[in-house]
Amino acid sequence: MVVPAVHSSSPDIKIDARRLYRIFGSTRAVNDVSFEVGAGQVYGFIGPNGAGKTTTMRILSTLDLPDYGDALVDGFSVINDPDRVRRRLGFMPDGFGTYPNMTCIEYLDFFARAYGIIGRERMRTLRFTLAYTGLDKIAEKPVRSLSKGMRQRLCLGRAMIHNPTVLILDEPANGLDPRARIELRNMLRGLAQQGKALLVSSHILTELGEMCDAIGIIEQGKLIVTGTVTEIRRQLQPQVTVRVHLLGRGEELAAWLQRRGEPIHAVSASAENVEFKLSGDDPQARHQLLQQMIEERFPVVDFSAQRSTLEDVFMHLTTGAVQ
Repeated sequence: MVVPAVHSSSPDIKIDARRLYRIFGSTRAVNDVSFEVGAGQVYGFIGPNGAGKTTTMRILSTLDLPDYGDALVDGFSVINDPDRVRRRLGFMPDGFGTYPNMTCIEYLDFFARAYGIIGRERMRTLRFTLAYTGLDKIAEKPVRSLSKGMRQRLCLGRAMIHNPTVLILDEPANGLDPRARIELRNMLRGLAQQGKALLVSSHILTELGEMCDAIGIIEQGKLIVTGTVTEIRRQLQPQVTVRVHLLGRGEELAAWLQRRGEPIHAVSASAENVEFKLSGDDPQARHQLLQQMIEERFPVVDFSAQRSTLEDVFMHLTTGAVQ
């Protein structure tokens, strides 16, 4: 079930993957993968280990070549114009190297110089990057003494030092504590608000669900689905989980719901709590159901509905197969 990616030459499309293939022997690590990421958009790239996420990201970052297909980054081909692509792209790999004898500011200054940023512009760039990543207070601290979270910030700073239009981030939240993940998520959303296009892979699906404008789910090298989370939920014949808290009579309410049949199913109850699934995602239908419960004089205290999460979508669409 694929929401087709429509390729465009629009300047607002910053990543345009066009039928990418990467083959190793009998294994198609990337198998006809196509998607787009627009300016100001965060695109979540999801899949189990070995699905082809990192290989696709390496192709987009000009670190590997596709066997077939092409990809445009800010309008330039990763095959024909890799140098122009690298000027417009920042890549944050899952595992990254540091120079332990450098301080944070020396590390970032090294990469600023490597990108040809000089003079006052370099100093302005360093000040902005250190402040944005929250490293300004520890700018003189050696890299070897940084925590995992601070190292991730430093790597993000390295990826954004030359003000790229596109950022590709492979598992940026891996190993971070909850506070560090929230802070990183806010930084990435801030970069998107500046008009940058972000491609982010992660195993932490709740994080992507809160951060991403669109997602692509890949398994065994094939892109199973791509689109906004709302579009994908709509195609999957969505259902909501409804939880009702009462001042008693929970079993009676459960029996009343079971007699109604579809779209209500999977009813469970205790004395004061009832949970059931409701096919579809129609707020008006839920309103009418609650109204009928009140008319039947069930002592409802709380009535809440939870939509399918990104984890639910992922589990529904993937099989866990590996190549």
